[in-house]
Parts: sequence; structure tokens; C-alpha cells
Amino acid sequence: MAVTGHRVLVLRALGLGDLLTGVPALRALRRGAPGARITLAAPAALGFIARASGAVDDVLPVDRLAPLPHLGPVDLAVNLHGSGPQSHRVLAGPRPDRLVAFACAEAGHTGGPAWDPAEHEVARWCRLVSAYGFGADPADLDLPAPPEPSPAPGAVVVHPGAAYPARRWPAERFAAVARALRGRGERVVVTGGPGEAGLARRVVELAGLGGAADLSGRTGLAELAALVAAARLVVCGDTGVAHLATAYRTPSVLLFGPTPPARWGPPDRAEHLVLWAGRPGDPHGREPDPGLLEISAGQAVEAAGRALTANR
Repeated sequence: MAVTGHRVLVLRALGLGDLLTGVPALRALRRGAPGARITLAAPAALGFIARASGAVDDVLPVDRLAPLPHLGPVDLAVNLHGSGPQSHRVLAGPRPDRLVAFACAEAGHTGGPAWDPAEHEVARWCRLVSAYGFGADPADLDLPAPPEPSPAPGAVVVHPGAAYPARRWPAERFAAVARALRGRGERVVVTGGPGEAGLARRVVELAGLGGAADLSGRTGLAELAALVAAARLVVCGDTGVAHLATAYRTPSVLLFGPTPPARWGPPDRAEHLVLWAGRPGDPHGREPDPGLLEISAGQAVEAAGRALTANR
């Protein structure tokens, strides 16, 4: 599907990890629409990453699936948000000439490919755009090094937070990992997004790291990206920070549960070590997933040691 001019509107009004897994599909659109203006409808805070991908000309700030403001003529709308009628209808608002989307009979769009709920998130969106003639490479995940200096170059980054309690490994276990790595001479810092300062502070205190190690609430997305890009190692759960480690090829130890890494995990690279008990569960649960709790602090410490030794 050749697009030589006008505007391409892409909807992916989700989080950091969602945007990073969509980068290969976005780059495929850029290659297939070299003369078009590509506008990404996404949270304003993700503008730094969107621009760093090299695939997006501007970001239209949106709040999830709220109606889009008037943009003028839209030649092509691309639904990288989901497969349901709500996202299809949001993109129908600007009255695009053409739509790239998964099939959704309820929204009257029957020409797209079928949704596969078991598919890896990166492969899903690559398959979608490829079905419309935009050849995508699922391995095209790397981002260029951020221009900002890291607030803690060469540190081990421990990120205990996650979007839902089901994906949050206990603070005590993150602290045990942080304490063990500090005992091996590593500089360890703890990060946290909005609302995670209390969690980060608890990890810092339990690990005996000292207040300077607590970077929660002190890094915007650009600073967080720089921190991860220059880190010795990232230790975290199934979060956007894990996808930043993938984007910058930073060694990582990733604690998965309840979502299988086959759906959201990193590519098969030596620098990313995934721990998963093999038990799928509810990713939106209100308590830590039982499978996630099967991963011990000792297992994570051992994996972190292997990652650090392999990447000296």
C-alpha cells in the first residue's frame, strides 16, 4: 500500500512498553510512506521515545480512547492500539481514506487479518502492517543512545514497580537482590514512576543503599532512558523499563509472571535473562501472581551475577 503524501494517523494510546513493542511496525510505515506526515496518537509523555524511533513526525496527545481532535484530511489511519470496536471507531472520527486494522465485524471492518491472542506483541503489529504491504522486521527494536547524560552511569538499575499488583515481585526480594549486588561492589540505584516513590523507598531502605540511590520521581522519560542506556544491568518485572533495556541492548534480568514471555518478553539475545515459572495468570490481578512468587530472590541474584559476568 503506497502512501506518498498527506497524513498517516497511527493510534497507540497506551504505555511505554506498548510503544516500544510497536516501533518495528511504525518504522515499516515510515519506509512505506516516505512523503507522508506520520502522526502518532499517544500519551504526551511518550513523545521523546516516539521521536527517537525516527518513524514519527509528531505526537497527538490523547487520553486512551477519547475522541480525537480535528486534524484535517487523513489519508491513512492505522490501528496499532487493539482489535476491538472502540479503537476502530476512534479512528473513524477523522474520516480517513483508508484504514489499516485487524478485522472487526462489529466496527464494520472485515478486510483486515484476524487477531491472534497468543501472538507476541511485536510480531502482532508487524504482521498487521505487513498484511497491508508495509514490510516489517520484528527485530527492528533498537533505539539510538539518548543525548542526555545518565544520572548514574554504569549503575545497576532496580525497578520494582509495575502497572498492576499481579506483576509486582515483592519489595523484600528486590531489596535482597539490590543488597547482594551492592555487596559485590556494584553501584545500585532504584527507580520508580509516578506513584511508586513509596515502593522505591522501601526497597532502598531494606537494601541499606542510602537515600542517594533512590531515583524515583527524579527522572523524566528522557532521563530514565539515558539511565537505562548507560546501565550495567537492569533488574525489573514485566514493565516498560524492560522494553527500554531491549531497545538499548542493556543487559537485563526480567521477572515474568503472570504474562508469558512468549507474548511480551525480549528477543532471543544473550544479554536478556528471563525468569518465569511457566504459570500464566491474570495480568490485571490485585495480588502478586502465584507464578511470579515462585521466583526466589536467590534465583534473581544468581541470574544477575551471570549477566554481569558475561557483560564485563
